[in-house]
Amino acid sequence: MGSEREREGAAGSSATQEFVTRVGGRIRALRKRRGWSVQQLAEAGRVSRRMLTDIELGQANPSLATVDRVARALDTDFAALALPERAAADEQVEGVVVWQAPDGSQALLLGATQAPRAELWRWTLAPGGHYEAEPDRPGAQEVHHVLSGRLTLALEAGPQVLAPGQSAVIATDQEYAYRNDGAEPAVFVRVVTGA
Repeated sequence: MGSEREREGAAGSSATQEFVTRVGGRIRALRKRRGWSVQQLAEAGRVSRRMLTDIELGQANPSLATVDRVARALDTDFAALALPERAAADEQVEGVVVWQAPDGSQALLLGATQAPRAELWRWTLAPGGHYEAEPDRPGAQEVHHVLSGRLTLALEAGPQVLAPGQSAVIATDQEYAYRNDGAEPAVFVRVVTGA
């Protein structure tokens, strides 16, 4: 799995250090609580032992799909690892930047529900920006709603372009990507279910 490390940090994008540190610490704590070795969790999460060690130490640049696989192996979810502790009922939460690229593209996790599991995201893709996703488990879906710019959903069946005010629902148990082929930033809301 030596190429996994290269693939995880590909395309000049990265998770924020705050996100990486929070996720790594929570993964390590949950692993130890279960009494699992790094190797046991690595196998259950389908990630290399070296990558998992780097994630726990806050030194890796894991893909969102890698964090999701490890979360599922620990019987939790992506949002439980990524979001800060619950705020007081009257406190405003602005979300957590979990992915960003040098061009200004970023993914902000705004919140999540437990049952049924759903995540609410706000994405910004700079002109020419893109994000390559990994397939989710069967039955997973995403709802996208474009606020500004144009979003291209690169799907196995072909590209789907959404303009401001347009929405689409896609199955994410396939290879897919987000692209901004336009001249202005593409800003969209993303809701993930079943992942």
